Formats: sequence, structure tokens, C-alpha cells
Amino acid sequence: MECSLWVPPEDHQNNSNNNNINLWGFSHESEHDLALMVSDFLENNAGSAGADSWCSSDSDSGFSDLIHLADKISYYKHPVGQYEIDLSSVVHSLVFSISETDLHFVKSGQCNASCIRYSLVKLLRLSGYDAAVCASRWQGSGKVPGGDHEYIDVVNYNNGCSERLIIDIDFRSHFEIARAVDSYGRILNSLPVVYVGSLTRLKQLLQLMVDAARSSLKQNSMPFPPWRSLAYLQAKWHSPYQRKFTPDEHNISGNILSAHKQCNGHLRRLQSSLQSELEAERLLKPVNVDCNRRLKLDWRRQSFKAL
Repeated sequence: MECSLWVPPEDHQNNSNNNNINLWGFSHESEHDLALMVSDFLENNAGSAGADSWCSSDSDSGFSDLIHLADKISYYKHPVGQYEIDLSSVVHSLVFSISETDLHFVKSGQCNASCIRYSLVKLLRLSGYDAAVCASRWQGSGKVPGGDHEYIDVVNYNNGCSERLIIDIDFRSHFEIARAVDSYGRILNSLPVVYVGSLTRLKQLLQLMVDAARSSLKQNSMPFPPWRSLAYLQAKWHSPYQRKFTPDEHNISGNILSAHKQCNGHLRRLQSSLQSELEAERLLKPVNVDCNRRLKLDWRRQSFKAL
């Protein structure tokens, strides 16, 4: 197995001075933080949003807020710069090229699409990209529960500098909420199926989706849970992480050549959702071109009138 580890300097120092702290600086007890917090949250807020307060339609003020956020999301969701655009196109093509026979057992227990990530990383590396599966973990702090997350990164080296680009193959799932109003559902479906981009653009999208979730929950008189906070969402991609190019062999159970049936359905849904997204974008392109032409014509007419 090939891997590399990124740990902040203070964490590295703590690890070297205490053999009882594991590689991540992460206590296994914190794996239960989120479950306990959810349980406490539900108990403390029981009855705060009764059945009569639920609604799927938007209030006037809430609708206006979400429309404003939707406009911003439509701007930030697209790749920026030629490298991001090219990488996004490559990722889409490679996702479609993965077949169910490519999905092998990569670890014991629930896979959670790890086999798809490792398959995609393998194809990206064969295409010349410095790609890896990143496993992040963080301890709970204050109202932010501890947890872990797995995603892909690609390191772009340019003129002596490097930049990490994030690939998350199940991006929309991070923002699913209960009893969402109609406009929130439309915003959620407008997000990219697979996020490909910088941490900076990712942070902007996270902030917008937190605001959108807060607005939707408020319209239904529902409290805002801590695991929907910006701090918790950011922890998934900003926490210390370990880069892996191949799975840990000692964590693999069963025949490594066997198809991982658990993720076959996930792969089919991923490819279907991505196909629908790309087809919708193709249909919208002529509309966007016509709108741009109208804006240019209007601007020219106004310019001539001014003369």
C-alpha cells in the first residue's frame, strides 16, 4: 500500500509525545459523538416542530431568500479555470467508464462507495494525475461532533506551487435535510452530482447551502442541528487526512477479485444522476447563449440611443 499523511504541526508534536494517541490524533470514542449529539438534539427539541408546522411550500420571505441563494450557487457550482474544467470533464468520462466488475472489496464492513473511489483514483493516476483517496478524521469540539469522511483529491503542480482539488462523488448527500421546502429541494438538485474543484470554491458552496438549510428549517419552525453547521461540513474536507493510492490489504475481507455487490447500485445511481445532469446542461446551453445575445443587443441599442 502506498500512502502519505498530512497532520498539522501541533498534532504531529502531540503524537510523538504520546504513544497512546493513534495516528490520527483521534479517539475512537469520538466516533459516537455524532450519534450521541443527534440523540440529545432530538430529545431536547422534541415537540418544537409539530406536524401542524410542517410545510413543503415556501413562505414569501423564505422563497425570496432561497432564490437569492440559488443565484449565487449557480455561479459557484461551475469549475473555474481551464485545469478545473478539463479535470471535471475527465472525471465525468472516467465515472462512466467504471463497470460493476471493476468494484472490488477494499475493506471489511460497510464500503460506503470506497471501491468506486479507489477505481476512480486508479483511472486518474493512469491518466497522469496525482490522485488519491483521502480519509479524514476529526475530534469533536464544542458543538461540532467528531467524525470521518472519505473523498478524492488531485494535486496540481504549477510553477513550483501545488494546489489540491477536491473530488466528492456523492456531493448532494451532504446537504439532505428533513421536511425541505420546495425551493430547497430545487437548490439541492442544482448542485453538481460530483464536485470537482478547489477548497476555496467548496467553502463558498458550503456556506450557501448552510444558509439555505437554515432558511428551509426556519420556515418549518424546525431547529438548526449542529451537524448541519458550517464548521461540521468544513471538517470533512479541512481536517487532517491520509492519502492512499491503494486500499489497505489487511482490511480487505473475502476475495479481492470479487465484485463488491453492495456498491453496484450506488454506481448505477451515480452514473444515471450524472448523465441526467449533463443532459440538462446541454439543453440549457442554447437558452444561455440566447440570453447572452439578447443582453448584448440591448446594450448596443442603449449605446446607440446615448449617441
